[in-house]
Amino acid sequence: MSRRSIAIWGAFALAGCAHSSVVLLPDEDGGHGEIGIRQARGQGGETVMRDANSRATLSAGQPTIQPLGAKGLKPTEAALLASLPPPPRSFTLYFLEGTTQIAAESAGMLEQIHAEVARRPGAEVQVTGHTDTVGSNADNDVLSRKRAEEIVNWLATKGFDRRMMSSVGRGERELKQHTADNVASAANRRVEVLVR
Repeated sequence: MSRRSIAIWGAFALAGCAHSSVVLLPDEDGGHGEIGIRQARGQGGETVMRDANSRATLSAGQPTIQPLGAKGLKPTEAALLASLPPPPRSFTLYFLEGTTQIAAESAGMLEQIHAEVARRPGAEVQVTGHTDTVGSNADNDVLSRKRAEEIVNWLATKGFDRRMMSSVGRGERELKQHTADNVASAANRRVEVLVR
């Protein structure tokens, strides 16, 4: 899964005031994007916010950009941000060749997945199975689906509702490590679990 590159940002209109503001915050990985602000009806140019933890105050004139400073977010903004669900979290489990048995180095991750699902009310879990290129496409489709179902079944035995989970097998279509056909690759024998 690619690293999320979109910044978390919000526009907050101030009730009863003649202006509003836009805040640019870092994402969960510490990165951020940019926000372009254009004046109405083509007046003036475009102002670009490039610095995280900054606020652009919008009014009739040119936007004013300043760091958030020691005060940080306004109480209503902080409350809105706190009410957002946590960002999705992904996990990768690896499997023994040709089986649905989890590799020893991945076994401990099952409890991390369990804890992540348990801490999210109304969690949604997406499980995607993969294989290496050993075997036929049809066999790898079946094996990848069984690997994904194995994780869903394990979570169900821990008391999680199956309706909150989905599973799919991708076979050898989305290789993590690109190889020729019929090449064993531990990196490709995996299940990716996305919890949101």
